[in-house]
Amino acid sequence: MKNNFTAPTFLRSPNQAFYKTLNQRVSAYFADKDISRHANFGMVVKTLFMMCLYFIPIVLSFYTASPLGFIALWMLAGLGMAGLGLSVMHDANHGAYSNNKNVNYFVGSIMYFIGGNPTNWKIQHNVLHHTFTNIDGFDEDIDPPVSLLRFSPYSAWKPIHRYQHIYVWFFYSLMTMMWFLTKDFKQAKRYNQMGLTKTQGLTYAQHMAYILIGKVIYAVLVLFLPLYFAQVAWPYVIISFVLMQLLAGLTLSLVFQPAHVIPDAAFAQPNDSGDVEADSRVHQLYTTANYSMKSRWFTWFVGGLNFQVEHHLFPNICHVHYRALSKIVKATAEEFNLPYHSNRTFISALRSHTRMLKLLGQKECPDFVHV
Repeated sequence: MKNNFTAPTFLRSPNQAFYKTLNQRVSAYFADKDISRHANFGMVVKTLFMMCLYFIPIVLSFYTASPLGFIALWMLAGLGMAGLGLSVMHDANHGAYSNNKNVNYFVGSIMYFIGGNPTNWKIQHNVLHHTFTNIDGFDEDIDPPVSLLRFSPYSAWKPIHRYQHIYVWFFYSLMTMMWFLTKDFKQAKRYNQMGLTKTQGLTYAQHMAYILIGKVIYAVLVLFLPLYFAQVAWPYVIISFVLMQLLAGLTLSLVFQPAHVIPDAAFAQPNDSGDVEADSRVHQLYTTANYSMKSRWFTWFVGGLNFQVEHHLFPNICHVHYRALSKIVKATAEEFNLPYHSNRTFISALRSHTRMLKLLGQKECPDFVHV
């Protein structure tokens, strides 16, 4: 990612007929049902549940002298941590939780309590990933922080990449740990140099202050207080903290990666002028895939992010509506002879992702993984 950020231009004319038809049908769905595009009562219940799943095990761990019990409670908190990120924080920071900006800001600030920074997340996810999905050099989700990983056929190849499908899972598990330790600071500096921090209404100094305050609060809650008050020896506190991070990081990564880094998804590279030969709206259909669409409990836990096609087309709509909208999106895409990628189960999606990692481990990738 270059420091001087210049957004590429999508050169293909937008498929106005498709997007107009789709928008009309989605709008008609909400009008006919007389429901809001934002959170419903079930979403509020889920929010409370995920907060309890995260905070209550940590609090209860203070009252056990059993090392195994302590670790088990923190592993449970790891699921709650992932659940908050997937099902709650994600919607709020997209502005999809409520039509009230203050509510979205408040709920989105939950990210401070899972070790991250909402401003960095909005830039990386909303600005870069959603706008430039699978475009090399712009989508940071396919630009891993370590050169041992290769997520785009246009990225530099190294011999070690032949084995990335074996060791990638370890790096995935480090996701939230890196949020807490280094990633936010590096991103803040880079985004300021790119001129993106000001798009969030913050100066660099304000941004860094929020990051530092957030890290201190998080460290006090999940490290210093447990180290001081826990009835188990301090090594078990450290082990539990690390295991919670590894479980949450792996869960988050495994939900997001099979939606884009798979053989069915297209990848793009800007031309010499910095532009992309694609339609900015239809591009989302080519670069995104759903999975496990029939599993209601899975959809519930992962915040509807197995319906990534719907999410990328309508990021400002709360995920509780994605299952119903998927029927509209799929039918409209087929009507306009456009792709609608989907894997039947989560396991099949992981297999597809693993296959893609193997393909990217080759020096020359097959043509079908390119746009």
